Amino acid sequence: MPDEALTHRPMAPNPAEAEAQLNAQAAADAGADSKEFAPMPKPPEGYDPREEIMDRVVAAIKTCYDPEIPVDIWELGLIYRVDMDGQRNVEIDMTLTSPMCPVAGELPEQVRQAVLGVEDVNEVKIELVWEPPWHQGMMSEEARLQLDMF
Repeated sequence: MPDEALTHRPMAPNPAEAEAQLNAQAAADAGADSKEFAPMPKPPEGYDPREEIMDRVVAAIKTCYDPEIPVDIWELGLIYRVDMDGQRNVEIDMTLTSPMCPVAGELPEQVRQAVLGVEDVNEVKIELVWEPPWHQGMMSEEARLQLDMF
């Protein structure tokens, strides 16, 4: 098979014509890059991008588990408060199932790292709180089903 059959561009008959073709293509490409695009549509009235970020923050929190319980800490009811300010700094109040929890030093940092991994979040502050004390009634229905606690 001849080499010409493998190319996508027909061979130019002479070097001057080849250069003219390349210049014409470069000009066309430059023109394509300089096209103006339509402006981005405005977000709907009342739209707050922090709502979408908060959804991703909650999803990140749901990746954290108490190693002794096969349910994420969100569904266990260990997260009491999640707030975000205008600079996308997140504050979380959380508790543990018990003050003697063996992962008391690890779990808050795991949550902090998970939320820091959320795009558009700047800083994360975790406050470990003990009031109100956690009890099984704070678990979601989903958690109770997973743990067979009807």
